[in-house]
Amino acid sequence: MRVIVRILAPLLGLALAAAGVLGIVEIVTAWIQPGQGGDGLLVPWRAWQRALDTQLWATTPVKITGIVVGIAGLLLLIAAFAARRHDVPLRPPAPHVTVTTSPQALARMVGRRVRAADAVSGASVTASRRAVSVRAEGWETTTTVPPAPDATTDAPPDTPTDTPRLADSVRADVESLLDDLPLADRPKVAVSVRTLGRPR
Repeated sequence: MRVIVRILAPLLGLALAAAGVLGIVEIVTAWIQPGQGGDGLLVPWRAWQRALDTQLWATTPVKITGIVVGIAGLLLLIAAFAARRHDVPLRPPAPHVTVTTSPQALARMVGRRVRAADAVSGASVTASRRAVSVRAEGWETTTTVPPAPDATTDAPPDTPTDTPRLADSVRADVESLLDDLPLADRPKVAVSVRTLGRPR
């Protein structure tokens, strides 16, 4: 959306500048040659004036023009609000100092940390001020956990239990990184994993 705004802003600026130049030319021409006929030097504004004099607020062309202008203005407002910066605030190092980072930079840092794990083959990360979402794929790592003495299980008492930990390890890596960053507001972490079927 920012790309659209960056394209529209200079185009609208050039259009307004051109309209201003044409207006100045027509005004100066009317001052220098007052009372002479013609529809204007560059812009046939006298013909436009005669055409507009025949239009009323209730006529169809005026209504259509108003609707088109209103929709165009609404679209411009939506584009401007959608393109505003969504910076992630950091803890200020000193009073009256504001420090921010971009959501893209935060997502890159989280992505590097997650992909550095041996059990992760790939990951995509989206981040904002309020949330960090991680979608990772990899292999389930298992840890051998002996059953509790009073646990009810069909396995023999001395048989260990394997517990998958990929989602937990990814979440732990993300939480550890967020602990190390000087974020002013702690974002929520959402993790989804896809387990690869082939062995590592």
